[in-house]
Amino acid sequence: MKLIVNNNFLYSPSRGLGGEAGGSAVPDFVRVHAPATVANMVCGFDVLGFAVNDPYDEMRISFTDKPGITIINEDEYNLPTVPELNVAGAALLAMQEEMEEQRGFELHICKHIKPGSGVGSSAASSAGAVVAANRLLNNQFTNEDLVRFAMNGEKVASGVKHADNIAPCIYGGVTLIRSIFPLDIIPLTAPPLFVTIVHPQIEVRTSDARGILKQQVLLKDAIRQWGNIAGLVAGLLKSDYDLIGRSLEDVLIEPVRSILIPGFDKVKQLSKEAGALGGGISGSGPSIFMLSKDEATAKEVEKQMHSVYEKLSLDHHTYVTNINQTGVKIID
Repeated sequence: MKLIVNNNFLYSPSRGLGGEAGGSAVPDFVRVHAPATVANMVCGFDVLGFAVNDPYDEMRISFTDKPGITIINEDEYNLPTVPELNVAGAALLAMQEEMEEQRGFELHICKHIKPGSGVGSSAASSAGAVVAANRLLNNQFTNEDLVRFAMNGEKVASGVKHADNIAPCIYGGVTLIRSIFPLDIIPLTAPPLFVTIVHPQIEVRTSDARGILKQQVLLKDAIRQWGNIAGLVAGLLKSDYDLIGRSLEDVLIEPVRSILIPGFDKVKQLSKEAGALGGGISGSGPSIFMLSKDEATAKEVEKQMHSVYEKLSLDHHTYVTNINQTGVKIID
């Protein structure tokens, strides 16, 4: 068993955070893996997203005798520990407002999803916290409740309550957010898909990426975008890879946001030439994702991504993974 030490915090990838789980029906503490997510799925701005198996954050939560929320960071990112300023803390505060009995929480967070990476770092913290707390509370709340609580974390991160990362992180798989107010989440079936992600080591803040978007769009562009969203959903439900590929087109958001990501156009071009169905900006960026029918193609796409950023002399991380069907996972 491989043990890793981060900032004096000892954990094992096979065990998750902390020690051994208790044997009682409601444990003394709960450990979870909270997965990265890809929001928008190119054309589905704020309404489509999916979870992936790698990377993920590790979290542990327990009750405390004192009220409120204590946050302990066990990673290198030095994120705020004041609950109102921390995305996981904000999510738990929203949950506490509706708990049957007021209890305090101590939350340990070991992040492997870099903040500002574009693969749902804030969503993983927010969703992981409320899923773990709900287990402590003997599953008092529904998944929809948990999404609603976790969206408060997204508001801290970006200034806007959105669920395209939160919903797949909690539900797993691919999700459609038909409405935020009232919340209406539709899990979607999808054929086997491999996901290649490249994260150039720059930061694009979600709030900044939203700030540059156009506030008005041409009707013809809106119609084209609606067609792509409908086509993508239909392609997923029908397991029609060609339709999925044709529908992975964004005429509204990507043309604006892609200017923030060096090498974006070349990555997209070479990935499709390597056989990818298509892809684009993951969330607000800077990560870029590509979908493929098989693992061999996904790995070839990874090589092309490497080639682009090596030529640009830009540090980057890549992942070849697939869609996570379970969402936040409780580790016993």
